[in-house]
Amino acid sequence: MKTLKTLALASVAAVAFGAAAHAEILLGLAGPMTGPEAQFGEQFKQGANKAIEDINAKGGVLGQKVKIVVGDDACDPKQARSVAEELASKKVAAIIGHFCSGSSIPASEVYQENGIPQISPGSTNPTYTERGMNNVFRVCGRDDQQGPTAANYIAKKYPGKKVAIIHDKSAYGKGLADEFKKALNTAGVTEVFYEAITAGEKDYSALVTKLKSAGADFVFLGGYKTEGGLIVRQMRDQGLKTTLVGGDALLVEEFWAITGTAGEGTLVTFSPDPRLLPQNAALVKYYRDKKYEPETYTLYSFGAIQAWAMAAEKAGSTDGKKVIAALKANKFDTVIGNIGFDAKGDVVGPNYVMYVWKNGKYVYAD
Repeated sequence: MKTLKTLALASVAAVAFGAAAHAEILLGLAGPMTGPEAQFGEQFKQGANKAIEDINAKGGVLGQKVKIVVGDDACDPKQARSVAEELASKKVAAIIGHFCSGSSIPASEVYQENGIPQISPGSTNPTYTERGMNNVFRVCGRDDQQGPTAANYIAKKYPGKKVAIIHDKSAYGKGLADEFKKALNTAGVTEVFYEAITAGEKDYSALVTKLKSAGADFVFLGGYKTEGGLIVRQMRDQGLKTTLVGGDALLVEEFWAITGTAGEGTLVTFSPDPRLLPQNAALVKYYRDKKYEPETYTLYSFGAIQAWAMAAEKAGSTDGKKVIAALKANKFDTVIGNIGFDAKGDVVGPNYVMYVWKNGKYVYAD
């Protein structure tokens, strides 16, 4: 009887050990899965799902399969903090996200308290990595790189032209507009006006009238594609030829869906397009065969997961502190290029370039 009981206990222990040894690694994915910016959340999911599929097909991370746990912040700061607390309670190994800077910044405090590394594919506000926190990383650039790229392009290519600046009051939008203004003024150009708009509005006729009165040749928008698209359409409807200039949030097909041909000539900043890298040809084909275009942050989400996975392998652990150290000590060959991170967690990689919307597609500007 004693022998049978001993064998039974040993059997249970063996099963428990086996389950623990083969338990899945949970990886949090956070972003706007619903709301006005849900297209970016879909990009995150598309990139993350394929990255995890590929990683698991090769044996996972440290011999364990990886499973994505999705959190929807709707680009709302309060909701983002709640999402962060929920994901932290599930003991995720790392967070890929968030998208909106206004979400990443408050959420990062929760992750820091729990020792969880956070890698954002798309939060560009400088504040995100400027608070002395060791757990925050991003695979995209910063607005104090993006804003000056646009400002210097306009100042050098179109000297003497009048420029207006607007923003949507968000952490991303205002931060980007402020960086654009700073660089524009440094280049010797003073804007004809600088003011805020309200996101979610449908009627921008008062703004269009003001642009007309000011004789603005360009209007820089710190904001997202819906407001940008509506402003362009309403400018053209009133016969105004002012060129819209903006940041990465205007570089999605949905922008053109809103503007139609009115969006022709819109100038936008973003990093070099990873879809054009020769090594990504098969990956891009995979998405296009599925009738999905892997634009903007799709491959950035993919690359963020690759960096985390490689850092965990190098650390020999998914422990947050060890992975954070490995992220800062190494370079990673990803779909967005060979990248590393500086002491703040900012990506060391390609800077921003200018794109222009032409015939429903965005291409490199001259």
